[in-house]
Amino acid sequence: MLKRYGHVVTLLALGVLQVPMIVVSGFLLMLSFALGMVFLYPTQVMLVRRMAELHRRLVTERLGVTIESPYLPAPPPPVPQPDGFYRADRTLYKTPRVPEWNNRFKWLLGDPGTWRDQSWMLLDPLVKLLLLPALLLVPRRGLAIYARWCRLLLDATAASRLAGQVSHLTRTRNLAADSQAAEMRRIERDLHDGTQARLVAIGMTLGAVEELVEKDPAAAKALLARARDASSETLTELRRVIRGIHPPVLAERGLIDAVRALAMDHPMHVTVDADLPKRAEAPVEAAVYFAISELLTNAARHGDAQKVSVDISAHGADLRVTVMDDGMGGADPSKGSGLSGIERRIAAFDGVLALRSPPGGPTTVTMELPRVLPVPEAAARKMPRWKMVVVTALWATAWCPTFPQGIVAAVFKIFGVEEKTWFLALHLPLPWQWPTIIGMIAVGVFMHVMAIRIPATHDHGRLMQDFSPLTLVKPWKP
Repeated sequence: MLKRYGHVVTLLALGVLQVPMIVVSGFLLMLSFALGMVFLYPTQVMLVRRMAELHRRLVTERLGVTIESPYLPAPPPPVPQPDGFYRADRTLYKTPRVPEWNNRFKWLLGDPGTWRDQSWMLLDPLVKLLLLPALLLVPRRGLAIYARWCRLLLDATAASRLAGQVSHLTRTRNLAADSQAAEMRRIERDLHDGTQARLVAIGMTLGAVEELVEKDPAAAKALLARARDASSETLTELRRVIRGIHPPVLAERGLIDAVRALAMDHPMHVTVDADLPKRAEAPVEAAVYFAISELLTNAARHGDAQKVSVDISAHGADLRVTVMDDGMGGADPSKGSGLSGIERRIAAFDGVLALRSPPGGPTTVTMELPRVLPVPEAAARKMPRWKMVVVTALWATAWCPTFPQGIVAAVFKIFGVEEKTWFLALHLPLPWQWPTIIGMIAVGVFMHVMAIRIPATHDHGRLMQDFSPLTLVKPWKP
């Protein structure tokens, strides 16, 4: 009880603080739009947002009602054009300050959460005043009502959630495109510096052989032997580049065998503990494989490690990979150790990377990619036990109000059958008989609908597959 009264005192104290803030924010808003001092508008919005965020945190942490932030994602920083200028509408600027301010102003002005915060800020002290008796006499009920009020205006909307998802998808798409471009540059560099140079050398060697084949056959034979050795080295180089693009063992045998083959060829002592019920899709396997390869390279090059353990496991549909080495530790993604590239690679699949690398080691890197593994069909369609009990109860009892108490009673009523037996509606007074019959039929139909809808909503994709025209209309076979 004392704890609830403490929450009440905190909210009332904030309500007292809100009154002068309303005056100040209203004055700033008037100066921004009435007198054209628009540079004050972001300050006014952030002032209201801080108070709204404080109430969201208090309601979430102390009252147990989760309120998400409803604001649209902030605009990205302006990007310079090829000529070095920054564009804002039809105007070019030498520095990004004005375009950045314009984008921020449009973001704050066009965000629906901004105006919902303004409305909440204006009405919240009045709501607290109206709820004051309930807050003092029945604090539990009063706090619950106030939490619903805050959730009504301060919670995230469907538009803000959708905008956040779009922003996240755009960011991961850009990261995937950047990672792909970097991979293409690496392949081009390997071909240019290695394979191309060797092929040019072979061509020059064959040209020299052409000139010496009649004058000095022995020297020509020696050059041909060198060309043969160079072609063998070029073939080895090409195979290395191909393995860097997509190892054949990864395509043929899957992620686990590819990682084990990588561990066998690695100079460090690498142990692999893997257990995956089914293979993931090829892009996922490739991303995880090259991420593990990069981590092994980092452990040998930067961590001076001798032993590395790789654990690959499945947690439902999530794929988790843990790589731990006995190196010197101190890994930092900001130092260009390749960890940022791994983050970009797995971000395309909503993957996250956790790093623990204290000075002196050991270094542990955990990668988790959600919902990338195929789930067995039976497990995907299996309903919780309570749903199965509800569906069974519905099918077992829905017939009673629908037919005996509803349709059969209606037939007896229409044809004037005097037999009442156990039909409930026929034992009631005359004005209540038809409403009861109609109600019984409605209840029975509702129970049948729910018995069908609960499994359907649990596995909507399976329902659409079963009731699609291609499955309902069987092909005719002579």
